[in-house]
Order: sequence, then C-alpha cells, then structure tokens
Amino acid sequence: MGRKFFGTDGVRGKVGEHPMTVDFALKLASAAAGVLAPKGGTVLIGKDTRLSGYMFEAALEAGFVASGVNVMLIGPLPTPGIAYLTRKFECDFGIVISASHNPYDDNGIKFFDSEGGKLSDEIEKKIEAELEKGTITQSSINLGKATRVDKSRRHYQDFCSESLPKGMTLEGMKLVVDCANGAGYKVVPRTLADLGAEIIPIGCSPNGRNINDGCGSTAPSLLQLTVPGVRAAAGIALDGDGDRLVMVDGLGRTIDGDQLIYIIAMARKRAGTLKGPVVGTIMSNLGLEVALRKQDIDFRRAAVGDRYVLGLMRETGGEVGGETSGHILLLDRTTTGDALMAALQVLAVMRETGQSLAELAAGMPRFPQTMINVRVAKRFDPKTVPEVEDTVKKVSSRLGDEGMVVLRPSGTEPVIRVMVEARDETDTVRCAEEIAAVVRRVAS
Repeated sequence: MGRKFFGTDGVRGKVGEHPMTVDFALKLASAAAGVLAPKGGTVLIGKDTRLSGYMFEAALEAGFVASGVNVMLIGPLPTPGIAYLTRKFECDFGIVISASHNPYDDNGIKFFDSEGGKLSDEIEKKIEAELEKGTITQSSINLGKATRVDKSRRHYQDFCSESLPKGMTLEGMKLVVDCANGAGYKVVPRTLADLGAEIIPIGCSPNGRNINDGCGSTAPSLLQLTVPGVRAAAGIALDGDGDRLVMVDGLGRTIDGDQLIYIIAMARKRAGTLKGPVVGTIMSNLGLEVALRKQDIDFRRAAVGDRYVLGLMRETGGEVGGETSGHILLLDRTTTGDALMAALQVLAVMRETGQSLAELAAGMPRFPQTMINVRVAKRFDPKTVPEVEDTVKKVSSRLGDEGMVVLRPSGTEPVIRVMVEARDETDTVRCAEEIAAVVRRVAS
C-alpha cells in the first residue's frame, strides 16, 4: 500500500485544505511521536517564514508535548540547518515546517531522523497507520517540555563556515545575497559577513507572505540585474527553505545546479579528493555529462528527486551530486541539500584559483534543451508503447553520444514530458516535435 499523505518530501499542500490544517498537524505530531519516540524523547522544530508557520508550529508543539516528547523550537532556519542540528543535539528526530520553493499559501511538514536523514517509506507508512489512533495526551507527570533555542542557530553558521579551507576568508569579496525572503534570511548573510565578505542583501525582508515572490532561486532576475550593477563578484540565490542554490556570475548570467556541481567536482578532481561517481538525474543537462566525461569523471543518472539522487550516491559511494534546480548534495559534509554549504564550496574555489565564477563555469557549456508537454487524456508510461519507443530509439541513434532524449509522465497532471538535448538547438526542436507528434497520435 502506498503512502496517503507523505509525498517525496513530507506532507505538503494548500494551507487550510486537508492535510495542511491545524487539526491534522496535531494528529500528525501524536502519530509521529508514537512511531519515532514511543517512550518519550526530543524533537527539534524549525520553519521558514510563512505566516502559517506560526500555527503549524503551535499545533505540532502541542501534539508532541501531549505525547510526552520534549520540543526544541528554533524558529526560521534553512532545512539543512535543522538536519545538522538534529544530529548535533542528539534529538530523536527533527521537523521542518516549509513548502520549499512554493508560494506562501502552501506549507508542508517534513521529517528528519536522528542522523539528519529523510525518513524511509516504511517509517512514513507506520506514521500514517498511527494516525488512525487519534491524538494522545499523557498524564501530567509524563508530559513533554517545550523550550526556545533560537540562539543555537550559531552552531549551524559555524558548521558551514568551518567547511572553508583553514585560514581562508572572504575578505574583499562583494556578494549579492537573495534569500527568497525565506528561512535563510538571517543566517546566510551573517555567515558570509562574518567570513569577511561585503554583503548586499535582497530578498531578506520576509513579511510572512513574500517568500519566493519574484525572488530567490526560482526567480533570480533582480539578482541578475543587481550583481553587475554593483560590480559584485557573484550573486547567491536560495529557495524558501534554503536547500537549493542558484548563482549569478559577474555578467549577470545564472549558473545553475549542473554547472555548480561541475565546478565543485572539478575542484575535487584537481585536489585528488573526488570519491565515487558524480550523480545527477535523468534531467541533468547533457553538457554536464560530456564535460565530466572529458575529465574521466564517472557520471550517473538517478530518477528526478533528491531522495533518488541520494539513494544512488549511497549505492555507488559518490559524494557529489544533485539536480539542475540547485539541490546539491555533498555527502562528506551534509546529509541533505544545503545552499549555504554549496555556495561556500564554490566561493572557496573562486578564491583558491583566482578565477571568476564565469571562468569556472565555462568548462561546462549547457546544451540547448527543448521541452514539450504533451497533454493526454490519461497518464501512461511511454516506455510501454512500442511505437513511441521505436521513435525514441531512432532519434537517440541520430543524436549519438552528444544528444539525449527523456520521456516521462508528469506525477501531478495528465502530461507526457518530451525533453531533447543536443549541441544544435535546431536539432533539439526538430527531434522533440517528432517524438511529441507520435505521443499525441498514440494518446488520441
């Protein structure tokens, strides 16, 4: 049986609509306590800056205290900060109240285990089963306690800062920082400023409703204008919960997750510290694979989703991986995607090599990509249709090693996504339209 409420990244939805209601959050806390800390324990709860975070924080706090679990409330902090501090404080589990890069009227609740990793599907199923029992209130002597630990954010800042080579600072480096009016609005500018950088903040004034609103990694246009305008060395853009990173070079061009992965992997290759293959997804730009291949660096592709990237990294022993969106995993340092940590690694490469961000990214040219969303009456797996598969094989054969075709059904709507990459933009358009026409025909 599949999970009813948990998706690929916790429970998420529109605020006020099931399951993102106060009543459900209270029940979820009680159910999670029964599975993750049945004999009592401690949970760390953090959040982003959404207005609804206050009510979900209160509901979860009440549910856990009633169940006999102690609660540590740390307030707004990036998701990777909660993962790290859950482990550092030896909590039984951690929770982040956030809907990541979604607009403010969405919210979500995601869990970390005691090691700062995501819960397994099996554990999530057990929590959902526990929901059937309703809320539990222990006797007064067995109730949990709640404490505010806001000042503990400093531990996360120090953890990230210490990832730079010993003695390195960011003195003399001007940086524009866009925190999407989200969870990183305090710790990210402070961390970079403490390291000596001159910081120009944008998207660092949350009001509860402006998270991801025309700012951050999903909308970096203001950052692109600001960086060259103030002659900054680079721009740094996070998403609402601080686990995705996009950067902007001195010319105002975006440097996406694939290019950042390339920069980090190449630096480790030069230093002799790169372990295992680099892991991306089936949607990673082909330019990344080709560029790494030229440097004799193994590249593997996982299904779309950070949990699948993480799974393949663990399976193959890789330590560097991530997605085009900027969700970058560095398993020798963190257990989940961490925008601040990844940004510091890139800034360290800039400082060590004396090269600009544009120069470092130039080794991985992005291949042109064409995406066609073919609407169908009902979702289906295109790999099960011989006519579609034959067309894909023919197109892939024509493109050879420097072209790629990806077909996948959308997980949320009746759409088949046809994506083609190649060195020549005309080829990508022509090939994508050829495949899309066959998909439309068999779906009609």
